[in-house]
This record gives sequence, C-alpha cells and structure tokens, in this order.
Amino acid sequence: MMSKAQALRAILAQERCHMAPCCWDALSAKMIGDAGFPFTFMSGFAVSAARLGLPDTGLISYAEMADQVRNICAATSIPVIGDGDTGYGNALNVERTVRGYAQAGAASVMIEDQLAPKRCGHTKGKLVVDRSEALDRIRAAAHARDEVRRNGGDILILARTDARAVNGLDDAIWRANAFRDAGADILFVEAPQSEAEMARVTKEAQDANSVDGPPA
Repeated sequence: MMSKAQALRAILAQERCHMAPCCWDALSAKMIGDAGFPFTFMSGFAVSAARLGLPDTGLISYAEMADQVRNICAATSIPVIGDGDTGYGNALNVERTVRGYAQAGAASVMIEDQLAPKRCGHTKGKLVVDRSEALDRIRAAAHARDEVRRNGGDILILARTDARAVNGLDDAIWRANAFRDAGADILFVEAPQSEAEMARVTKEAQDANSVDGPPA
C-alpha cells in the first residue's frame, strides 16, 4: 500500500496547481477530505487560534502541535502536511519534531527558517536565522526523515523560507535551492509579492516541488 508521503509526492508531481484548504482540528480535516480535496495543510496559525485562542507568535508548544497532528491524521484518509514551525528548538529538537510528526501519521512536516519565537508569515517584524542555521535545521530534518524510513515509516520534508520579506527575493531563492540540496523534498518560498515573483520562484528553484499558501 502506498504511504501517505508517497501519495503526497505523486499528487505534487502532477503538472498542475492544487488547492489545499488548511485544517486546524479533526473535524475540519475530515470535512476537507470528504469534500474531495487531495490533501490538507495543518496550519499552525489556525491551530494556535482554535486550540489556545492565541495569536501565531510561537506560543504553542511541540507537544500541543504533535497531539493536534495525531488527531487530524486519524480523522482523514488524505495526506496531511503538518506545520512544524521552526522545529521547536535546536537541531536535535528538529529531529524530534520530524520523528514525532511521522509517528502521528503526517505525510509531510514543514520546517521554516524564522528566528524563534516565530510569528505568522504575513505579519510585520518577523526575522530569519542566518543561512548556516537555516541549513542546519533542514539537514537535521532530512537526517530524521531518513531514520524514519530505515525504520519502516515515511515522511517528506517541506522546507520553508520567510526570507523574501526580510532579505529580499534573491536570498529567498538561494535558501530554497540550498534547502533542496540539503535534502528537502518540497520547497516553500513564503509570500512572493507578485505574479512575476512567483514565476521567478518556480523557474529558479529547480528540481523540486514548490508551494505557496496562506499564513501558517
């Protein structure tokens, strides 16, 4: 039987754009699957709001997010991309996050390069870590993914950069390509500011799937 990660990879390999509504709990995930969407993204923004009634400013913990991923994945048969924020700590925490999301049933986990505590991707004042630390996170995530696979599981690494709003599009594209080379399966350049920028991202971030979406 195809794993959820393999199913997601096959979906994203199609030469088309996909609409994937965000979920925040088991019921919303079930409704998205029942409506016929091929996959869903568990938004940290939405989970923080629904579970805690708090803004997406790094207040929600790994344990709370992993619990939410587990409930969501149990409620739907479609692949789920889980928001892993910054990995909730150093490189070892990133590895723990990847393993935990895989155990919870996620098809993919998103790891981003914001400075912790992170904030919603479309708010002012966010910062990103330097390139070296950003790459360390993705290398750690890829290492944990490979360990998961050796033990019979599967998960994809979605590497997100928020550098567009901080350092400009050139740095965001550099980071996306570096994340691919570090082992990421899917690339996410957050919040390009025009159709021309989106076209440039898809042209210059080569040989990997790419996504863009709402606040996460």
